[in-house]
Amino acid sequence: MKLQDLDVIVTAPPAPGWGGRYWILVKVTTDTGIVGWGECYASSIGPEPMRAVIHDVFDRHMAGENPENIELMFRHAYSAGFTQRPDLTVMGAFSGLEIACWDILGKDRGRPVHALIGGRMNDRIRAYTYLYPLPHHDVTAFWSSPEMAAESAADCVARGYTAVKFDPAGPYTLRGGHMPAMQDISQSVAFCKAIREAVGDKADLLFGTHGQFTTAGAIRLGQAIEPYSPLWYEEPVPPDSVAEMAKVAGAVRIPIATGERLTTKAEFAPVLRSGAATILQPALGRAGGIWEMKKVAAMAEVYNAQMAPHLYAGPVEWAANIQLAASIPNILMCECIETPFHYQLIKGSIRVEDGFIVPGDAPGLDIDVDEALARAHPYTDTGLHLEMQEAPCDYVNANSFGGGAPAKAVD
Repeated sequence: MKLQDLDVIVTAPPAPGWGGRYWILVKVTTDTGIVGWGECYASSIGPEPMRAVIHDVFDRHMAGENPENIELMFRHAYSAGFTQRPDLTVMGAFSGLEIACWDILGKDRGRPVHALIGGRMNDRIRAYTYLYPLPHHDVTAFWSSPEMAAESAADCVARGYTAVKFDPAGPYTLRGGHMPAMQDISQSVAFCKAIREAVGDKADLLFGTHGQFTTAGAIRLGQAIEPYSPLWYEEPVPPDSVAEMAKVAGAVRIPIATGERLTTKAEFAPVLRSGAATILQPALGRAGGIWEMKKVAAMAEVYNAQMAPHLYAGPVEWAANIQLAASIPNILMCECIETPFHYQLIKGSIRVEDGFIVPGDAPGLDIDVDEALARAHPYTDTGLHLEMQEAPCDYVNANSFGGGAPAKAVD
């Protein structure tokens, strides 16, 4: 069996577009007619140039290869062009293709992917979700309203979730780490207080940031929200600043989580070695794929750290996350996005039930992709999957963050 054909489908979820402006899906077919699906979570270049990168990685390192030879194909891609160091774009391309290889192997053998990478360790996987606006909420006002966030959190708990994530401390500015405005600290405290009062001890609070603070600023904010006992403080400083993140970890009594912007074991290892984080959040469509993150999970075991795969993408990456989570002993939880479009794209083949996911036994990734639906929603805009704002932190007027990169509202 050899890898033969590749098709890249760029799908835009309809408004409000939770999960990013577009999802890059890859369909890989073997010479025996088996189809594997993957998802490339790479957003540093636009989807059309990324399409060319994906084709180049496939043609150069994977076409004609046996899909079993994942280690060999990884080493070819990782070493390409005399690099042998993490390359976010190339690894983003390879990761989605690697996921598709596992889908092919599972289908060829009639087994789910987790059965091929160590077997089932977990019969159910704890799920968490971002707090999103409820149908009656004002979408613009939601992101700066502790009351609406608390109402959304209570709704999540009523549906069985035992952990909810929110990130009220914005802005995410390309200017790098900044000192948070005092009003941002106050708002963060207000969010934690309102949500904790709404959920009590029924759910953990996951405090999200996206690397926007200086070390001193992250410590100030982290110490302010400590009384509400969040389960994690996510990426408090820029992800490259591993030593500085370790300083935050030593000064704040909240576990540090990081990893959505990291790729390969080469970037996760220093995080573990330095004690910068005890919760790793790989995005499998960017981090090197399923096999590479199986290795990272094993490294994390040595440091008594846990895995919590990240998801701000489509349901194919979600499926890959679940297959990894099912096979490792140190899984903490998996991020989930429940929108009608996520479910429709995989025909409801994965479900969150009472706050948990039960991995299935269907071959491969355990999903049934609606290819026609994916093709019926092409991406026609110019923005990247996620973007940071150019304006600096506003120390006079309020800062806010509008929930990632939602699709444009339909008139």
